[in-house]
Amino acid sequence: MDKKLLAELKGKLEGQKAALQKELESFATEDPNLKHNWDAKFPNREDADKDESADDAQEYDNALSLEHSLELKLRDVSMALEKIGQGSYGVCEVCGKTIDEERLLACPEAKTCLKCHQK
Repeated sequence: MDKKLLAELKGKLEGQKAALQKELESFATEDPNLKHNWDAKFPNREDADKDESADDAQEYDNALSLEHSLELKLRDVSMALEKIGQGSYGVCEVCGKTIDEERLLACPEAKTCLKCHQK
């Protein structure tokens, strides 16, 4: 892969990683014992009434869904950055062929070529 393109993709991935971490930090804490694991914080209001408690539970449920989605995206971005460091970035994990540059530009954390992704 062209060094200029690789540097561009690495920059995109690093930007995504920082943005994902910042978003996760706004409502969750990183688990120091498990890599790529975050724990959403439950809203804890001591003076909450029943309606507020129900709202808190719904808010927490929404946060858990968002946390899971962001964790997966962050894991994929981190793995792509690790592959860049190892020299194995841009290779489909299914068929072993090179992932098209257009796909990587659209989705730098892609693990598979478009053909394998659509299977």
